[in-house]
Amino acid sequence: MTLKIQPLTREAFAPFGDVIQTDGAENFLINEGSTIRFHDLANIETDPEGKVLVNIFRASPLDYPLAIRLVERHPKGSQAFVPLNNRPYLVLVAPKGESVRPEDIRVFMAKGHQGVNYHAGTWHHPVLALEEVSDFLVIDRGGAGNNCDEFYFEDPNLILAL
Repeated sequence: MTLKIQPLTREAFAPFGDVIQTDGAENFLINEGSTIRFHDLANIETDPEGKVLVNIFRASPLDYPLAIRLVERHPKGSQAFVPLNNRPYLVLVAPKGESVRPEDIRVFMAKGHQGVNYHAGTWHHPVLALEEVSDFLVIDRGGAGNNCDEFYFEDPNLILAL
């Protein structure tokens, strides 16, 4: 099964999380008019025992076509990725649930100015950098308890081709 890549839009990604971008976002002037604030771009989630972490992930590109073997989810909090190098990357997601069906997987091409915030429990592939090593600002949950479940496909015949 070959996965189809589609453009990343707020509407198409809404079942899985938020698209973080300035285009179309609520905004207003602050700092005596010298700064535009793009307001409330993502709903950062964490359980009561957790805290919000701010990290940088440095991701290396993988070889394509890529066999998709696993996805992961974070049941106790959301996870946001904001690219720092203005490079495109891929976003592979599947709906919340106890398992993942290959036919429910969606793949989006994110532009270098678009971030994503996965809702708590949304299945997703680890970050998929393209072109060259890329840095991402990552906002997620820290604290006690397991917050990363992995799902391995029995038959890894899911192919992601560029």
